[in-house]
Amino acid sequence: MVDLPGHSPGPGQVLVRVHAASLNYRDLLIARNLYGPTPKENLIPVSDGAGEVIGVGAGVSSWKPGDRVVGAFRPNWRAGPILPEYGQTPGAGEFDGWLAEQVVYPAPGLVAIPEDLSFEEAATLPCAAVTAWVSLFAGSRPLKGGESVLVQGTGGVSVFSAQLALSAGIRVTATTSSPVKAARLQDLGVDEVIDYRATPTWAGEVLRRTGGTGVDKVIDVGGAGTFEESLLAVRYGGSINVIGFLGGSEFAVNPMRILSRVLTVEGVSVGSRLHFEEMTRLITRGRIRPVIHEIFPLERASDALSMLESQKHFGKIVIAI
Repeated sequence: MVDLPGHSPGPGQVLVRVHAASLNYRDLLIARNLYGPTPKENLIPVSDGAGEVIGVGAGVSSWKPGDRVVGAFRPNWRAGPILPEYGQTPGAGEFDGWLAEQVVYPAPGLVAIPEDLSFEEAATLPCAAVTAWVSLFAGSRPLKGGESVLVQGTGGVSVFSAQLALSAGIRVTATTSSPVKAARLQDLGVDEVIDYRATPTWAGEVLRRTGGTGVDKVIDVGGAGTFEESLLAVRYGGSINVIGFLGGSEFAVNPMRILSRVLTVEGVSVGSRLHFEEMTRLITRGRIRPVIHEIFPLERASDALSMLESQKHFGKIVIAI
């Protein structure tokens, strides 16, 4: 915990009084200097946060003091296909994040918080919820009602994927590691739950439960630890969205498994501000409430990271500020 001098918003910027931030796996890697470029000295971490506008810089007409806002993960990506220049993200490299009482943020990188969500709930949206929405409904193989998806585990992206898919009439299969988490997934409405500790080769169980067909899409968060099973669990002509590497990033892929079954494998790196806005409309329409495992006070931010590292959480971990 340190005290830093305050900042005034410059042209095109907004000053936000932060009320909550939420954690993603990358925040743990950044804290260990294992992610992307070496962070600057005294980098303010954490990519996702929400708060209230308390000041605007010259030329800003889209926001005013009192507005409730949440920051987009890629503030320079407004719409259209992703480009290399959209790579800068908060809480990494030279770009300060949201684990602070106040932040200065680019005005175009802010999104209005849905009226029925708290600051803590809104802070969970920028990375996990947008990634889930893009994986399901954007890209080359968007899903539609009546189709099926498999999600892995009970982290933020996977839980949001289940919630968003169910709200759109998509059948959801989930893998998890414990009966307690399985029960919580079923409470959300998940159709099929498979314990991957009891059934390490869970793709066979997916095929059994789908009459040998497989699911239409797999949202793969495990990387080396899950990708082979994902290839086996998806239907002929289906798709796999690669969004994480919780199980490691070093692994070999047999291209014949992709070619012979005409699969689409697509990487997802969150989404644009337009994606974010479309996702919030679905959350509002479907009356979806983000699942928060625990809310920590700012002075216990290290404990929040430890909880994330333990992988015992269900949904998102939030820090109140």
